[in-house]
Amino acid sequence: MNNQITPEIVAQHKISPSEYESILKILGREPNLLELGVFSAMWSEHCSYKSSKKYLNGFPTKAKWVIQGPGENAGVIDCGEGWAAVFKMESHNHPSFIEPFAGAATGVGGIFRDIFTMGARVEASMNSLRFGEIKGKDESINKHQKYLIKGVAAGISHYGNCMGVPTVAGETSFDESFNGNILVNAFGLGICKSDEIFYAKAGSAGNPVIYVGSRTGRDGLGGAVMASDSFNEASKKLRPTVQVGDPFAEKLLMEACLELFKTDYIVGIQDMGAAGLTSSSFEMAGKSGAGMKLYLDKVPMREEGMNPYELMLSESQERMLICAKPGFENKIKEIFEKYELHAEVIGEVTDTGNMELFWKGELAGLIPIAPVTELAPVLDRPTKEPEYLNKIKNIKIDDFRKISAKKAFKTLLKDENIANKAYIYDQYDAHIGTNTIKMPGSLGAGAIRIKESGAAVAMACECNTRMNFVNPLVGAAAAVAAAGRKVAMSGATPLSITDCLNYGNPQNPEVMWQFAKGCEGIKIACKELNTPVVSGNVSLYNETNGISVQPTPAIAMVGVLKDAKKLLNSHFKESGVSVFVLGDTGADFAGSLYMKSLFGVCGGELKELDFKAERALWDLVIKANDKGILEFANSVGVGGVAITLAKMSAFGGVGFKGECPYDDERWLFSESFSRSIVGVKGKKNIAKLEAMAKEAGVKCQKIGKTKADNSFELGSIEMSLDKLKKLYFSSFSEILSK
Repeated sequence: MNNQITPEIVAQHKISPSEYESILKILGREPNLLELGVFSAMWSEHCSYKSSKKYLNGFPTKAKWVIQGPGENAGVIDCGEGWAAVFKMESHNHPSFIEPFAGAATGVGGIFRDIFTMGARVEASMNSLRFGEIKGKDESINKHQKYLIKGVAAGISHYGNCMGVPTVAGETSFDESFNGNILVNAFGLGICKSDEIFYAKAGSAGNPVIYVGSRTGRDGLGGAVMASDSFNEASKKLRPTVQVGDPFAEKLLMEACLELFKTDYIVGIQDMGAAGLTSSSFEMAGKSGAGMKLYLDKVPMREEGMNPYELMLSESQERMLICAKPGFENKIKEIFEKYELHAEVIGEVTDTGNMELFWKGELAGLIPIAPVTELAPVLDRPTKEPEYLNKIKNIKIDDFRKISAKKAFKTLLKDENIANKAYIYDQYDAHIGTNTIKMPGSLGAGAIRIKESGAAVAMACECNTRMNFVNPLVGAAAAVAAAGRKVAMSGATPLSITDCLNYGNPQNPEVMWQFAKGCEGIKIACKELNTPVVSGNVSLYNETNGISVQPTPAIAMVGVLKDAKKLLNSHFKESGVSVFVLGDTGADFAGSLYMKSLFGVCGGELKELDFKAERALWDLVIKANDKGILEFANSVGVGGVAITLAKMSAFGGVGFKGECPYDDERWLFSESFSRSIVGVKGKKNIAKLEAMAKEAGVKCQKIGKTKADNSFELGSIEMSLDKLKKLYFSSFSEILSK
């Protein structure tokens, strides 16, 4: 480990000259290669948030239902009756582009470990996916994107299905900006007793440090550093930085940990995620203000000839680090050995404040812990409003020729951003565990029940990347609102979010401007809607050859419905139900799919989001559902009222007849905020809804009625239900098969 550190080696570790000067001051000497590797990982963008930390400060994180906010492996909220939901969302973008199956699979595995590390059994997952063009002019791009879709879907289903965790919801969208850098964001949620939550801490000196789980190999070596850089042609050779997952080992690890949590043997536990043993050991010791000794030759290894550098930086999967109470080492080993997992004492907690790394009896590295965890660089990168905004902000829908509503309807219905993604979600097991009460594909939020309390936990993820491209502040706020609206339309009260903030190269001032505005939008929305942030992740450097992805602040909202039996359906169920649009519709086409799909344009100027109107809509639907007035409810989103109604009709297999309530039929495809479609049966219930809407200040407009015959009619739009279902359900798989 006494390699000569050259400027080239420093640069290879993505450490800037100024950062290296800080390292010299902290150590008081030149680092060796092992120490340099530790700093490189801990100060990487992926682990330190050095470009984003400035803007993350100030997120609303507290409410009476928040048990644990940001700073732990996952956030925790109170679900009532002594139960809690533990959840988080993270990215695995770069690994999934390099090796889609393994990258997506280990993204799922990583987020699951974050959940059960907190003491919760993982009960549900979602995913938020972005891909490039699959039917563009360049057939080579189309082919590669289809390969990525198939690999990612297979990887997600492989890991989740083998773990026995249902995938209950998700979202997938497409844009050419993702041609060179796809996004794979994984969400996990677990349930536990609210007074049985575990945290990542080392405790006091003398506590043994125990490595549990699978052996360590060289897979994933340098993954955190790789994820903190842009893509280019050389990135295709980075496959060794992608971890290899074993969901069966993780299932055993989860069961062993949950059994361990029933004892009083441990002080703290931490997942070995990004930067592996390095991040887990430094974070646990840092939170306790302690030191730590690690004897790296005691780490279980699956490859010969491994050295301390590789052992500290490997991101091999299915591993945990435990700080235990003295004297319980053998009892902990017994639990893990029962599940055929390794459990080895590899060190101890000290009071020195230093990380002492030993290799075969010799000191291989000595690093003070506090400066690594607390003095990581916080960059104040320059920001600049993007020049492209001047070119697109004045674009209006009236700049384009009028297209008949019937033609627009057919085009949008089979667009890959609208068409049903059964090809993807049918690969996921949504039934396992027997707690899923709202399946993927049933529109709106997914939901699981808490058997012990009778409550439902609803969850949804949302982000319109085109709107974030047009206006990063309003677009991010709209993502929070849209995710909350989906949850509210299930009858549950939206409570808190986790986010995954995916942006381009932070060294580009225009990207940092987008990021800063996105964070501001989330802060405003979460404050106004009373849905604090309890966990999250930042993924930067999502660009290839200088082309950044559209800003993608993916938001996952979680809410609770006290009585799971009152969970609200999202699609048509029977004929004879009156259908209403709640909320105001205007000529809102900025960043709309209508403009993108029909005219190839993404532009315009977004209106400000009216948070009072948004929250009033949520509360109205939640209250009306509680009173038993509603038959179904669904949020109006991409494609507007026409496409939302079409999907509800297709899923329910129920016809519809309605009139266009607008002077211009194009408004049927408007993407105005804060709207939903609800169904009501009977004159008394209609009167009740209208009275409640008037009192809440929410516009309530009847648009039509469900009907028994095989047709869908909305203004001039006419289509047989069979044809509508074929276009909606078959178009995506047909595109992939070409």
